[in-house]
Amino acid sequence: MKHFKLGILDQSVVRHGSSVREAIQETITTAKLAEEFGYSRFWVSEHHNSTFIAGSAPEVLMVKLADVTSHIRVGSGGIMLPNHSALKVAENFRMLETLYPGRIDLGMGRAPGTDRITSSILNPSNDFSESSYLRQLEHLQHFFRDTAGTDRGFIYASPQSPTIPEQWILSSSGGSSNIAARFGMGLAVAKFINGFVKPDVVEEYKRNFRPSDQLDKPKVILSVFTLCGETEEQAAAMRKMMDYVLVEFERGKFGPFPDPETVRKYEFNFGEMDRIRYNSGRIVSGTAESVKEQLTKLATDFDADEIMVSTMADTFENRIKSFQLISEAFNLREPVL
Repeated sequence: MKHFKLGILDQSVVRHGSSVREAIQETITTAKLAEEFGYSRFWVSEHHNSTFIAGSAPEVLMVKLADVTSHIRVGSGGIMLPNHSALKVAENFRMLETLYPGRIDLGMGRAPGTDRITSSILNPSNDFSESSYLRQLEHLQHFFRDTAGTDRGFIYASPQSPTIPEQWILSSSGGSSNIAARFGMGLAVAKFINGFVKPDVVEEYKRNFRPSDQLDKPKVILSVFTLCGETEEQAAAMRKMMDYVLVEFERGKFGPFPDPETVRKYEFNFGEMDRIRYNSGRIVSGTAESVKEQLTKLATDFDADEIMVSTMADTFENRIKSFQLISEAFNLREPVL
């Protein structure tokens, strides 16, 4: 059987009837439980201009998450690099690496994590071009290695930590996988965004990978929405909630998390069922043994070193139970509650 690790991607979703503070507190609690359950890493996302997701500043939240845990890797999934100055990203993550050496992951993406207007406000110099993104990545490496400068002298990203965070490129298509290969970084494939992404993305990454001073061989994470229930009925109810959310997203509705009772009673029309089938590749769901089988197949098909699960659920209890059931199915570690 393919050996792989398991991690968690958390988006700090504001559930129906809860507040943004509760959403962030749930993320903090989830990180602590993830470590106890035996997950290898815990990543948080960057989203803007949304009342649905409270996670807008992963580099800030990561300080708290690393502080309340002891050994699980903590990272960004990801920093949307065009929204930021490369120097400031380097300083933020050097500070994190100084505080928590050997535990920090810098996952980076090119997508804005919001609409283009909001992204332009976040960084007015953002021209949304690939060449600018590549230039930022190049500058970032110089800042991490104290080789950046101008004709007036060196420019140092402080603090000058002796180690740098583990760097990953987020990808839902082939283009970004080539960037990860070029820079000798890890590749995080976002199947939860693009359900049609194929293993050839990973194959191309591994074929073109250039060893770096950070990685001497390629590393791959595959991320997917994962919903695990104690019974088929519970898993089906969680899946219906996820299907409803994705249909609403496609309508451009990123508002409050839906009322569970509304979703329970909702009947999808033919057009919505087509979209649900279209999005089915983004989601793994079922009871523990079924989820284990599906995740193992994905890890094998994509030759992934790690599967990162992302779970949205109607209640915090169902969400945590899903993570616990997966941990137990894979014998990650005896959970402590």
